Amino acid sequence: MLQPAQTISIFQKQPDPKVFVAGQIIFEEGQPGDYMYGILEGEVDLSVDNKIVETIAAGEVFGTGSLVGIKNRTYTAIAKTDCKLAFLDEQRFLFAIQETPIFALLVMKSYSQRLSRLEHQI
Repeated sequence: MLQPAQTISIFQKQPDPKVFVAGQIIFEEGQPGDYMYGILEGEVDLSVDNKIVETIAAGEVFGTGSLVGIKNRTYTAIAKTDCKLAFLDEQRFLFAIQETPIFALLVMKSYSQRLSRLEHQI
């Protein structure tokens, strides 16, 4: 079975990772979203109502809701440190699921755990 740490390997295969500098906003709460991200390097702060509720690091994924039916972003993502992020749009997400079905389960588990943590923070 694919381990959660291996989830990032799907992102490592994606072309053209994006680089964000510390303090740069990746996306804002309430914005529509078309991508989910995997952190290749660095750390990202997630905030709700301008309050940091979680810091995530290399190997983790975020922004999943936009690809599973959530219309707008539920939190703001800000680069805590300089970051290199890979991303999946809906087409690449669906391809990754077809190629590695367990990827969908791991992404959904990560997403539901994050939602639960965010819910307890607000």
